[in-house]
Amino acid sequence: MLMRTCCTLLAALLSATPAARATDTWPHSVETSLRDNRIPDSAVSLLVLPVDGAKPLIAHRADEAMTPASVMKVVTAWAALENLGPAHVWQTRLLASEAQRDGVLTGNLHIVGGGDPRLSRERLWQMLRDLRMRGVQRIAGDVLIDRSVFRLPPHDPAAFDQRPLRPYNMGADALQVDYGALPVRLTPTPTGARILMDPPFEGLQLESQVQRSGGVCADPTAGLGATTERTGSGITLRIEGTLPEACTQDFVWNLSPVSPTRLFEALFRSLWHELGGEIDGQFRDAPAPSHTTLLTESPSPPLAEVIRDMNKWSNNVIARHLLATLGNLEHGDEDSVSRGVRKIVDTLRSSGISTAGLVIENGSGLSRRERISARSLAQVLQHAWRGRHMPELLASLPIAGVDGTARKRFAGTPASGNAHIKTGTLDGVRSLAGYVLGVSGRRYIVVMMINHTHAAASREAQNLLLEWVARH
Repeated sequence: MLMRTCCTLLAALLSATPAARATDTWPHSVETSLRDNRIPDSAVSLLVLPVDGAKPLIAHRADEAMTPASVMKVVTAWAALENLGPAHVWQTRLLASEAQRDGVLTGNLHIVGGGDPRLSRERLWQMLRDLRMRGVQRIAGDVLIDRSVFRLPPHDPAAFDQRPLRPYNMGADALQVDYGALPVRLTPTPTGARILMDPPFEGLQLESQVQRSGGVCADPTAGLGATTERTGSGITLRIEGTLPEACTQDFVWNLSPVSPTRLFEALFRSLWHELGGEIDGQFRDAPAPSHTTLLTESPSPPLAEVIRDMNKWSNNVIARHLLATLGNLEHGDEDSVSRGVRKIVDTLRSSGISTAGLVIENGSGLSRRERISARSLAQVLQHAWRGRHMPELLASLPIAGVDGTARKRFAGTPASGNAHIKTGTLDGVRSLAGYVLGVSGRRYIVVMMINHTHAAASREAQNLLLEWVARH
């Protein structure tokens, strides 16, 4: 009897061993690629499982909290859909404290920012055109900006990578136009480049120290740098570096040399003057009084469209706005960002999603502090797949080999056109998370995060992983 029991236990142990190891057995091609590029298994977190929650195909260090880079936007987008709904819009409003007389707005013009992440100069122009259509030609008072919808902590655009003029480093703002970016147009010359900015800024001087060099013209901005310097007359925006002689056409480089406050004022004045309007007063921040008249308003595109822009093109500024907007759903003395983090964590927990090791700083993944496990990311994707907002989240993710940040990846592979994948990139970080449709017709959740000094060399391994899943 004892012998039979021992044999039974041994047989059970042996039969269980392959199954236990199966989830940690990687495709040979992926394993070889990582090894050839000197990326150890200990630097990789990986989870592949069917969307229906069946047994994982691969599970390796799935509970280890990792730096996710931009795949964190998947969590932010999902939390926004869950709490705000796909039809949510942000409103920007123009109000008057006094009625206009004979084309003159005798009182102040109040502009209430709603935290719209997609407010553009085109929509601002439309609002000002509506104001002109109402007969207003001259604003005799001041233009008062109400930014009270958000309570934001101090933001240093240079804190992450010491590149404060890059638009991806901009923070949220209640009244931010074009993500806080300005198109700087460079016209190549035989010895350098001329630079222009639209609109021109009073007190902002442009200086070109661009020099010509050899080489092909792949990315004309690759050899350029931009800095600002305060002078007695204002600010000088200096563009320096090298521009290949093969670059002969004008090109635009988006930069953020001024604050959202100054950018809004400059755009407003420029557009208003183009429409034949006049302004007597000054621009300043002040809350809108309770007794005002609505002149015009502009709703943003719906959230479903906004998160599509965020995820397809990995827009950090939109993610920061979503986090602050979620913060407005929570009560407390903290700033909007802190309350937004609390709202996301509460939403995850109430949905049964693990928050072990989770750290959210800004919701965009542009952070060295943010951390999440592959299991938590997979649970978000799984919960979304079963939820009511699955179509909106799925449609927001880049399609491998087709569009967004994945348009030049996975082309010519089985994954091309069959994977909705959000990728993430930082120095020492490469990640991806999303859905892959296999040849069997079954869909899989794939999460892969690599934190290592050689992470940049993992592109091939990621491609091979998606190819392997797509063949299932």
